[in-house]
Amino acid sequence: MSRVVVIGAGAMGLAAAYRAVKLGHQVDLIEASPEPGGMAGHFDFDGISIERFYHFVCHNDLPTFALMKELGIGDKLVWQLTTMGFFSGNTLHQWGDPLALLRLPGVSLIDKLRYGLFAFVCTRRNRWPAIENESAKSWIIRWSGAANYDRFWKPLFAHKFYEYADNISAAWIWTRIRRVGRSRKSINKEELGYIEGGSITLINSLVAAIQSLGGRVHLSNPVQQITVEQGRVTGVQTTNGHYSADAVICTTPTPLVSAMVPELPQEWKDRYNAIHNIGVICVIFKLTRSVTSHFWVNVSEPDIDIPGVIEFSNLRKAGDHTILYVPFYMPVTNPKFSASDEELIAEAFACLQRINPKLTTRDIVATKVARLRHGQPICEPGFLAKIPPVQTPIAGLQIADTCFYYPEDRGIAESVRVGAAMAESITSGKPVHTAPAVV
Repeated sequence: MSRVVVIGAGAMGLAAAYRAVKLGHQVDLIEASPEPGGMAGHFDFDGISIERFYHFVCHNDLPTFALMKELGIGDKLVWQLTTMGFFSGNTLHQWGDPLALLRLPGVSLIDKLRYGLFAFVCTRRNRWPAIENESAKSWIIRWSGAANYDRFWKPLFAHKFYEYADNISAAWIWTRIRRVGRSRKSINKEELGYIEGGSITLINSLVAAIQSLGGRVHLSNPVQQITVEQGRVTGVQTTNGHYSADAVICTTPTPLVSAMVPELPQEWKDRYNAIHNIGVICVIFKLTRSVTSHFWVNVSEPDIDIPGVIEFSNLRKAGDHTILYVPFYMPVTNPKFSASDEELIAEAFACLQRINPKLTTRDIVATKVARLRHGQPICEPGFLAKIPPVQTPIAGLQIADTCFYYPEDRGIAESVRVGAAMAESITSGKPVHTAPAVV
């Protein structure tokens, strides 16, 4: 039995701690925040428990299903038919299925056929190694043409990645298309899932399971340094004291690693520091009326700096009210990231009013602005070669965050998979290979 310290009580850290304690290790889970969950964490939003950052489940999120079954909450998974919309030319269009594509005005038949073929191939392929070193821009243009790229993709990339928009990995975009595409019940029906009660149901079940098996969870306990002696990890120093360890699993964002582990060789610090992130701000509304009938609406308007709108209550019901997320993605150096909550709420609501002009400020019941500095790793072409190994040169120290899921995007399923693999590596001694065999 080893003494294991896990840093970070997001989904990956919780999964790692749970698997480690199940394997018989002595486990301490350390979290800086006062509550567990990370990006899947909840807050009380005017009487309803809801995620700060929206989450949904797809049919291929198999690690999530297996974990929920193991925890005895498999019956908490709920599936719901959903639809997509596309707001362009100041008009809301149906989107996300072949008929919607054919009906869309202002797009030639050839471009529609090319777009449809592109989406079909993306959904069906299991491996696509040829696109690992290609940008999403060149790949999409090559498959579906410049007109389709300019109409459907360019505004989304610009409003999410800003100065990085032209240099995003094609492999990363492909896996996003594939994940949602494979969650369709049929060619014309999209089906997404949610956990009854929200992600907190899974988070609370993991915390309870860890503690019932003898693990310890320490909240409001920021890490100051991972301690090392003679090339081997010895523990973790926090604001509340030192936790001795034979093995440490660190799941904090990679930009924080260099300062946290001063004993790392400089070339390893350089690799972590070379991974850039953009921030995310979610403006959350509780409204008296629905804005659209869709779960997700892509926004493609030159004067709206918002890539999309997520009407979450069209997936998970919220009583008589509408719960809606308006996300802003941007580098944290962008002045808008430091804008006031009031400015962001006003801009987001103006977007909603463009989509549904019947909406008035009297429909607003409550608002919340959630911010995260390390919201999304920026995955450029060839990103797979940029990711350091999970096992560091320091014996007993493993490090991974959401960028290690590449080419998969952030998600609870990938967190569960990678977290469990790191815990199992402590027992087996075998290195963790984080990237799924899809590239």
